[in-house]
Amino acid sequence: MKKIAIYGKGGIGKSTTTSNLSAALSVLGYKVMQIGCDPKADSTKNLVGGKLVPTVLDRIRQKKEDISLADIVFKGFNGVLCVEAGGPAPGIGCAGRGIIAAFEKLEELKAFQVYRPDVVIYDVLGDVVCGGFAMPIRGGYAEDVFVVTSGEMMSLYAACNIAAAVNQFRSKGYARLKGLILNAKGVDNERELVEKTAGEINTEVIHCIPRDGHVQKAENEGKTVVEAFPGSEMAKVYLSLADAVMVNKARFQAC
Repeated sequence: MKKIAIYGKGGIGKSTTTSNLSAALSVLGYKVMQIGCDPKADSTKNLVGGKLVPTVLDRIRQKKEDISLADIVFKGFNGVLCVEAGGPAPGIGCAGRGIIAAFEKLEELKAFQVYRPDVVIYDVLGDVVCGGFAMPIRGGYAEDVFVVTSGEMMSLYAACNIAAAVNQFRSKGYARLKGLILNAKGVDNERELVEKTAGEINTEVIHCIPRDGHVQKAENEGKTVVEAFPGSEMAKVYLSLADAVMVNKARFQAC
């Protein structure tokens, strides 16, 4: 089982990238489980027709102890298994601790043993890398970490913070930073800026996702590009990203 964490600053397109990656991996024949680790709980919505699935924390609050895997794991496009950790009500509680509680429930119910996915992808908010948000990289859940970024200053700053957090735990045998995914925003000299940052944090840019109208059109339908426009060039971009992630080899193309 390959275990991957996708981090990135809020609003960078991390969940869009992750859901399209999951869809692409499923098309390539892998059994995929995607776990959303953002209190907004919208990581998997484009895999399930644009809906928000019930979160693990919702179920814990509603059903207390009587929870089954069927309550928290939902099948999306092409059999992708979708899970949302969820979070507390705004202004109440700690979202990081919510992630910890969700992970503990998945372990208690032996989700990975039951479903036996080939790939597990954690979609994690990267504005902060503390508490529960660091669980995928410090709890032995993920092995490989990829960071979605653009050439914008704050997204590159977040990428550097995430890299530092990964390095803190590397000596303990936890997750490794495997590369940056450039989600292009049209910033001047964007490729050069991101490649420079990659060099500074001792990693590489493994792939570039260009700006393309198919992404928004697909999301308007509650779908990934891979599902809505399977024959498009943009679908091929995500299939190429899936290949790059699985073989840990850059497929960096022009944006």
